[in-house]
Amino acid sequence: MAKRPSTVFVCQECGSQSPKWLGRCGDCGAWNSFVEERAQPESSGAAAAGPHRYALAGAAGARLYADIELEQHPRLSTGIDEFDRVLGGGVVPGSLVLLGGEPGIGKSTLLLQAAANMARTIGPVLYSSGEESEHQIKSRGERLSVGTAPLYLLAETCLERILEEIARVKPALVIVDSVQTIFSLKFQSAPGSIGQVREAATQLLFMAKGQNIPTFLVGHVTKDGSLAGPKALEHVVDTVLYFEGERHHSHRVVRAVKNRFGAISELGVFEMTSTGLRPVPNPSKMFLAERPSNAPGSAVLCSVEGSRPILVEVQALVSSSTYGTARRTANGIDQQRLSLLLAVLEKRAGLNLIGDDVFVNIAGGMTVDEPASDLGVLAAIASSVRNRVIPQTTAMFGEVGLAGEVRGITQANLRVREAAQMGFRRCIMPEANIDPADRGTAGDCDLVGVRTIGEALDVALG
Repeated sequence: MAKRPSTVFVCQECGSQSPKWLGRCGDCGAWNSFVEERAQPESSGAAAAGPHRYALAGAAGARLYADIELEQHPRLSTGIDEFDRVLGGGVVPGSLVLLGGEPGIGKSTLLLQAAANMARTIGPVLYSSGEESEHQIKSRGERLSVGTAPLYLLAETCLERILEEIARVKPALVIVDSVQTIFSLKFQSAPGSIGQVREAATQLLFMAKGQNIPTFLVGHVTKDGSLAGPKALEHVVDTVLYFEGERHHSHRVVRAVKNRFGAISELGVFEMTSTGLRPVPNPSKMFLAERPSNAPGSAVLCSVEGSRPILVEVQALVSSSTYGTARRTANGIDQQRLSLLLAVLEKRAGLNLIGDDVFVNIAGGMTVDEPASDLGVLAAIASSVRNRVIPQTTAMFGEVGLAGEVRGITQANLRVREAAQMGFRRCIMPEANIDPADRGTAGDCDLVGVRTIGEALDVALG
């Protein structure tokens, strides 16, 4: 009598296994995340495959550090300057890059544009899609003017079949869209499960490293905005990029949250057009293009994303509350950070906001999460409360502590230089960041150092 295959319940958030279904995972705390999967027999597991199943090509054994010679490989350009910036200067041969984002944000469009450019310059590219047919991909390609580039299209979801096509075509670049649709014949579970995603990412990693082929993976995101898969997928790859943007705005942002070959938090800005994504070389100009003049509650702050300074407008609206509890709404900044800053404003600056609704928005759909934005947010709120206008040519940045002090920040000179290039004539910044040698001026921009939030508001609202 044949032995009935055993089953196991696997958490789709962390990969934890249990012999029975559990409502809450004991390892990661996720609710209703266990899915029944068929346990793999020992013969199909790692033990039967031998010790070299997960060995990278060329890993014959341990080698002395001093005996290893470095191999310098030039980075490959995608033909899109903003995309190259986020990747750290281009694509590293043999790297595995994960691009995540919400449905319809433009992930496939960006990668198809990059694939066409790289096919023209470095060689054939294999674009494997598990969500669209070849005709659907070509329809988009005609809109993006792909032309006669040596771009191979494959509509396939079987991992083994994709690896066979890679061995046959021998491409210079591989794109898999998306990793959640890929399944391996070694597992009985459905595509997108933790076992399937981990196996697909691992095998593609070995292919990329062993054959020195750069590979891009497209990843879905969950309702809370994190990559589905789960975090195990981010640990496997070399680079993790997030595609962000508001559906009601034309611009899109690609942000690096992990990069073994470049700086993290690097940012690239694109504009969605009818012919694809167009790079935006000057994001500050775009975000400030529609800034209103002589409007209370508007301030300009300078945020640094990776190595790039970006000027953005922060808007605040303070109005009397019609309910018993005042509302605090933030768009583009952290809600908890806004509550903390409002408490500092009430305690240290003497503004009574306990009975007012406070709404704060970063114009243009940009997200700012660094502490240097504190001073600009507080100035915008105070401007709305006092109904006073902050001059159009004034920019500000600085971290605000709980005692009301304005603390020094990093890369202050870079922020000042960007503000001066955009036509700003005054920068309100921490006193600690002003060099005594050139105190009071930096080219055409006057530097005003402040120590407390009270001093900053007096200077900004005069």
